[in-house]
Amino acid sequence: MLMTDAAALLPSTPLQKRVLVVAIVASFIAILDGFVVNLALPAIGRELGGGLVIQQWVVDAYLLTLGALILVAGSLSDHFGRARILEWGLAGFAATSVLCGLAWTGEVLVVSRALQGIAGALLVPSSLAMIITSFSGPAQSKAIGQWSGWTSAAAIVGPLIGGMAVDLLSWRVIFFINVIPAVAIWPMLAGLRTSDAARDKSKRIDYLGAFLAMVGLGGPVFAFIEQGRMGWGSIQVWGPLVVGIVAMALFLVHEARTAEPMLPLRLFAIRNFAWGNLATLAIYGGISLGFFVLGIYLQQVGGMAATMAGIALLPGTVILMLCASYFGGLAGKYGPRWFMTVGPLLCGVGFLLSLSVQEPLDYWTQVLPGQIVFGLGLATLVAPLTAAILGAVPPEEAGIGSAVNNAVARIAGLITIAFAGLIVGPVFTRQGLYNALLVTAGLFVLGAVASAVGIRNPPKTAAPAAGSEPDAASDDGGAVGLPN
Repeated sequence: MLMTDAAALLPSTPLQKRVLVVAIVASFIAILDGFVVNLALPAIGRELGGGLVIQQWVVDAYLLTLGALILVAGSLSDHFGRARILEWGLAGFAATSVLCGLAWTGEVLVVSRALQGIAGALLVPSSLAMIITSFSGPAQSKAIGQWSGWTSAAAIVGPLIGGMAVDLLSWRVIFFINVIPAVAIWPMLAGLRTSDAARDKSKRIDYLGAFLAMVGLGGPVFAFIEQGRMGWGSIQVWGPLVVGIVAMALFLVHEARTAEPMLPLRLFAIRNFAWGNLATLAIYGGISLGFFVLGIYLQQVGGMAATMAGIALLPGTVILMLCASYFGGLAGKYGPRWFMTVGPLLCGVGFLLSLSVQEPLDYWTQVLPGQIVFGLGLATLVAPLTAAILGAVPPEEAGIGSAVNNAVARIAGLITIAFAGLIVGPVFTRQGLYNALLVTAGLFVLGAVASAVGIRNPPKTAAPAAGSEPDAASDDGGAVGLPN
């Protein structure tokens, strides 16, 4: 019976299959590059110099432009067409990846990474929006589960790829390799432009809103990144922070008054969208902080090589990839609420199990059990979380809905990693690891509470088959059903 149900949820047309493949590959490489360099930073520093500052910005320049511009990309996606924006983003991503791989100084690499983040911002919202508009009903939840499993795995498998590149080849390989999937899916992507829905060319793009959003997001992110090096008393830290806060306030005022806003604030009146993004902030903050500290601890204190540290954190990835689609299908049938509640709790328990870490490190008893529990929790929550948020917005605004959610996830990671020094302490010790694990578990609990309190299962929109009983109505919430 389960095999029959699963087969019924697979893409039913060649067009849907192409959409799913393109969406997964485009988003995977964009998200992967936010994490793939983590274990390659020492090698980059040895070859290009610049010390810790350059190493920080090799990671943060990409995340900064990616997080700040996803909102703009979502608006462009809805205006110009998802396939067209994906083409622009994919071409730009391949070109900037080559530039990163050829970088002859640390400064050139940082600038190239910032440009790569701009191109990456064009990929993620458009790819997921294509899934939302190409699938409907339970098949949509299944497709979102497949997309979520592969793209979320990129955040975890990235350090492994970076470690292997350093140990076996060169750190430059992690950038050059992006060209291969970009070229591979280009023919499929070119054939999808005719499937884009007709766009109303009379609508104007909210350029002022886009500028205010970039400054409003970029200012605080810059401040959180630099405060560890310069201190909060530096004008180079609190100045951008103040400018960013003012810009964000002006952005909200502008969006509330303009006739055609880039970010329709009415979306936050939809219960599942608002609470789902709050859960995203906590959950993805926990994921970023947890794997950041574990990756460092396994190498600096546990004595693992870069590649072995990446392999040690793979069990959660494997479980996610195997099970995310299954839980996505269940969420489409039963609703996302309790999957989004139980999943983060399991993730939190997984990281709490790592509190058993002692010196010398025993991976099999101290780390692996927690990674297995975390993987089960992540597989349970990722697809339902995405489906709940995007299933609540109208299909024609799927691009901006996806953009908001992805921006929240990226910024959550930036904030928690920026504060990692305050949590862990000046020297990375076992007690510092314990502190970070407790904070990580606390963030997952917050995500679970937000889901349980705020998320409501959408009402079933399809008529029940003859002889079957209708599903019960959902709790009173603001969400609508999955778009058709």
